[in-house]
Amino acid sequence: MSRPRAKLTGNFPGCPVESTLSFLDGKWKGVILYHLMNEGTLRFNELRRHIPSVTQRMLTKQLRELEDAGLISRKVFPVVPPRVDYALTPLGLSMQPVITALKSWGDSHVVCENGSKYIRTPEGKKELAA
Repeated sequence: MSRPRAKLTGNFPGCPVESTLSFLDGKWKGVILYHLMNEGTLRFNELRRHIPSVTQRMLTKQLRELEDAGLISRKVFPVVPPRVDYALTPLGLSMQPVITALKSWGDSHVVCENGSKYIRTPEGKKELAA
């Protein structure tokens, strides 16, 4: 009988991978990190313009989770209208190789056309991505 993963505390080889992926868990977190890495400090509405498909509520939620994880910093300026800047922390910057590797793999293997995503197989065929 197998034990639940949560009970495998001694020797679980996938733990570092799973833990790292948990910081990127969420549809927009990786995209947010990618834009902050490429553009530097961005305001909330600048992020919305970079990611037009995200709702304001979801972007706020994902930003808060990234801030709670220590990957981004949030600076509020006491002006009217409110101004909030988001930037990567040193911990967030340390994820640059991870995000770069994901982009590189996607550039090589993923095709996005006509609103659909496909994975390019070694044989050159396209298969609908799950």
